[in-house]
Amino acid sequence: MFDWYVFCSFVGYLALMLVIGFIFSKRQESLGDYYLGGRKMNKWVVALSAQASDMSGWLLMGLPGAIYVGGFSEAWIGVGLLIGTYLNWKIVAHRLRRYSQVCADAITIPDFICNRFRDKTGISRIVAAVIILVFFTFYTASGFVSAAKLFTSTFGIPETLSVCGFSMSGYQLCLWVAALVVVSYTLLGGYMAVCWTDFIQGSLMFFAIVLVPAIVVCNAGGFASTVDQINAINPYLQSLFTNASTGKAAGFLGLVSCMAWGLGYFGMPHILVRFMSINNPAEVKGSRRIAMTWVVISLMAATVIGLVFHLYLKQKGLDIAQVGNDPEKMFMVMINGIFSTGFFARVFAGILLSAIMAAIMSTADSQLLVSASSFSNDLYKVILRKKATNRELIVVSRLAVGAVAFSALVMAMDTSSDFFKVVMKMVSFAWAGFGAAFGPLILLALFWRRTTLAGAISGMVVGALTCFVWKFVLSADAALVSSYPILGVYELAPGFLFALVSTVVVSLVTKKPAKEVIDEFNLVTAQ
Repeated sequence: MFDWYVFCSFVGYLALMLVIGFIFSKRQESLGDYYLGGRKMNKWVVALSAQASDMSGWLLMGLPGAIYVGGFSEAWIGVGLLIGTYLNWKIVAHRLRRYSQVCADAITIPDFICNRFRDKTGISRIVAAVIILVFFTFYTASGFVSAAKLFTSTFGIPETLSVCGFSMSGYQLCLWVAALVVVSYTLLGGYMAVCWTDFIQGSLMFFAIVLVPAIVVCNAGGFASTVDQINAINPYLQSLFTNASTGKAAGFLGLVSCMAWGLGYFGMPHILVRFMSINNPAEVKGSRRIAMTWVVISLMAATVIGLVFHLYLKQKGLDIAQVGNDPEKMFMVMINGIFSTGFFARVFAGILLSAIMAAIMSTADSQLLVSASSFSNDLYKVILRKKATNRELIVVSRLAVGAVAFSALVMAMDTSSDFFKVVMKMVSFAWAGFGAAFGPLILLALFWRRTTLAGAISGMVVGALTCFVWKFVLSADAALVSSYPILGVYELAPGFLFALVSTVVVSLVTKKPAKEVIDEFNLVTAQ
């Protein structure tokens, strides 16, 4: 039966997001306002917005699903992310905030790269923008898949529906609804709307992800009893070095793959622009502390969710097949089971389920905005309309939001592909692509004065191509991986390494940067 209480909670939450978008649509006076909020964001908004847009539905669906299947050995992904988050805030945030403003007030990552290396041809800007559009389409598609799983699981949407005379699956309808809401408030409010909604969504995510596993642990008799009961179900579930589903040691390459996730942070455009938007570089330290507190607790809670779901199923006398046979839906199953009866319980369940939507939207909106800014500011303005006005570019940006969202929808609707049905697979590939293409370059651009334009371009191209080849050619060949196990390592590791080597080598064999570039670098590093 359709649950109107939960539905009304969802509608109220989504309406709030749209109202915020409408309010901020009245506060845009320039491209800097639309893309960076005029560099006026406070430390709390920047911190929670950065982490909410970072984690997405992956935190509440992808990671717990991986932990459920592989046990605590999959928690090394969280360790890698934790280290990467800290280093990104510690060594990148402050300098990127200052450098991007000194560098002709760059407002996008392609903008910063082009200005940093005085690229008069615009090639680096175009390459960076294309990479952003390609990988964010994959990333956004993962968000829509997460939303569709949420809606179908929560509301019991039938497999086939008739809408305006057209027959479509319930899954496809949910994809369209999710895309419509995200696109609507992103179009309206721009960066400030995205950041403030992310702040609200990050708070809601934090509340939900801590509360639900705490209830299961309490029902099990406390922490010690929970540990004992999980161990009785499968002793490997709590092992850091043994995969719970296979009983085999995680292995060195498996650990490398998990820890390599941390490298991705240095190249995430939707996170890096948060650093660029903070009101005062001096507030970065405070933002880092807020962000790290959120990340540590959230990752620990997500890991616990994946473990205690085994215990939850046992308490209810169920198995995974009886709840859809999809571990990525476990958070929804637990919420609906814990708060199953009564008006207030169902309304509260709706609020908690909205946290999953919050996780999805907080990332999808950021990705769409960064993609739109890259298309309008770094492709349209450079190639088609060099004299385009700010108002024209904002209009083009809004059209680009719709185009990227539609492309992501087309991907997400391909239910015949295992790749497009699993959130974790799409997120990991997009994460690898950004980390490899931009990570080494951002680090070198900020900390090595000898980096050249040619080196920057080569690093981006090598990093992106390595991820595609490694993912869809080398590691996809089971026989090849069996003969050469190293090919099974997460594509971000080789992509990051090859891009780093390419950038350094090409920079060393090409002409040194111009004096004005060196002087600007020295000015920033001296501050």
